[in-house]
Amino acid sequence: MKRTSRNWIAYLCENLASSGMMPTWEAATYLTDNLFGDKPNPRLLRTTCPYEDTTHLLQRLYQPLVAAATRDMPLPAAAMIHVFTDISLTGKSAVLVVYFPGPNQPHQLLLLDAAKAWELVFENSDEFNTWAEERYHSIKAALSNLVTGIAASPTLPAPLEAVKN
Repeated sequence: MKRTSRNWIAYLCENLASSGMMPTWEAATYLTDNLFGDKPNPRLLRTTCPYEDTTHLLQRLYQPLVAAATRDMPLPAAAMIHVFTDISLTGKSAVLVVYFPGPNQPHQLLLLDAAKAWELVFENSDEFNTWAEERYHSIKAALSNLVTGIAASPTLPAPLEAVKN
């Protein structure tokens, strides 16, 4: 059974515009230029700031997916979710989506995704929507399990706990 997918390009574009990052027309151009076309993405390979541009691209792809998942799942007032990136210019970059339930509580990894950013190029919007929908559902399922009290994956130990063990 195939899941119905939202138009993630439009969702990302709206998110970039409503967050004040860029106007709608610029967001549409940015996403089109970076997500469709030749593989590997020439804009990331020929840039003068590859680290920063790769970080921006991954944040602009994953942050809206997290925002969509949190809209569907109420979070406690003290909780927050953060998207971390560990950029590699020669291999796969890591994207970590981490849930912080509140002060002095163990954080929880919701998503760990490895991607060669310059190869995140899609043939069409359906292919991109499928990619985005998979990540959205992974984040939402992990978050749902946390909120309902079912462990989704092992918690990440605090630095002192890691030293003790």
